[in-house]
Amino acid sequence: MRESPHGLLLVDKPSGPTSHDVVQAARRALRERRIGHTGTLDPAATGLLLLCVGRATRLQQYLLAWPKTYEGEIRLGFATTTYDAEGEALAEPKAVPPLDAERLAELEARFSGELDQLPPPYSAKKHAGRKFYELARAGEDVPLEPKRVKVMAIRLASGSQDRVRFTVTCSSGTYVRSLAHDLGATLGCGGHLASLRRVRIGPWEVDRAVAAEILAQRPNELPERAFIPLQQAALPFPVVTLNPTALDHFLHGQEVTVRQAEGEFVPGCNVVVRSRDEELVGIGVTLAYLPRARTLSLAPRMVLGELEAIAKS
Repeated sequence: MRESPHGLLLVDKPSGPTSHDVVQAARRALRERRIGHTGTLDPAATGLLLLCVGRATRLQQYLLAWPKTYEGEIRLGFATTTYDAEGEALAEPKAVPPLDAERLAELEARFSGELDQLPPPYSAKKHAGRKFYELARAGEDVPLEPKRVKVMAIRLASGSQDRVRFTVTCSSGTYVRSLAHDLGATLGCGGHLASLRRVRIGPWEVDRAVAAEILAQRPNELPERAFIPLQQAALPFPVVTLNPTALDHFLHGQEVTVRQAEGEFVPGCNVVVRSRDEELVGIGVTLAYLPRARTLSLAPRMVLGELEAIAKS
């Protein structure tokens, strides 16, 4: 990797360190302060962290839109204060009902699609500038603030008598701990998240990632497959290519019109903007789209720095 990389780094986080710990290790390893991640993993969770390095940090909020896939296990019989194995039991254990294929299919249907979800009381979500877990630890009431999330796919399989294995693909911001808690409540016996591993973010799988231990201890051994250069960064939005004139206007903050635009463009939604030589220029916002004429009007939402020279090429 070059000394000042700009791009995405895939890291496989082990159980124990926080996501911030991994970011700090990456900053030391790459000698780059501008590093952030695109979605926290709890300390006990393992799996894929997608780090934005250098100028790629400007893409951080947009990369959050990628769906995430998790694998793990739910323990049934009692709920906990934290919705996972780290918390204390909220009640005495209850009998777990039989979970045959039909019942599991019902649960999959119940927890698919758009859901109104309450974040765990012990979470990093903020209210009035304070994190939920700070309120909970102080014995204060945690606000009941449901959030709309989307579960694109969920698969459940029986493990031992009180365990259910799962694979779930969901929108960013979904709390898998809350899914485990709510599933246990639906069954009437309580439940909590026993283990969790994130295996995919958008098009990137954890098999491609570098182990966090190697990142921290042997940064010179980072595999090339774990790093995605900035210009190859995939974003979950339609892509348009601008001609030199339109590109110059876009780089200077002006609205542009694109003819023969291919894709699904919704007013108010993001668009990836590239130059004719496929340089990633920035993110635009759709102002209007005429499907029959395939004419798109867009305005700059974010322009990557150090690319102004593209307009003159």
